[in-house]
Amino acid sequence: MALEVNDQNFAEVKQSKLPILLDIGATWCGPCKALAPIIEEIAAEYEGKALVCKVDVDEAPEIAAEFRVRNVPTVLFIKDGVLVDKSVGLVAKATLTDKLNAMM
Repeated sequence: MALEVNDQNFAEVKQSKLPILLDIGATWCGPCKALAPIIEEIAAEYEGKALVCKVDVDEAPEIAAEFRVRNVPTVLFIKDGVLVDKSVGLVAKATLTDKLNAMM
């Protein structure tokens, strides 16, 4: 299951030694809802190998501002606390896993 991340716990999450997939979305966003089951599949498949997280943009405005997120869903790929790649919009699972695998 994807880890729920907010402005309060993000600093701690960002320190993870594992690569991070950070799904930034909103409850009112149709494409975000369509992406949610894909994110959960990835979370299950990469358990122990990557940290898969979800952020509600309305509840974590500081995270959205830090990464200049303008559209949702936006999926960020973070390694050693640094943004290394991102994907905007509803994309195929293979696109996300390819980006995640490239960080390992």
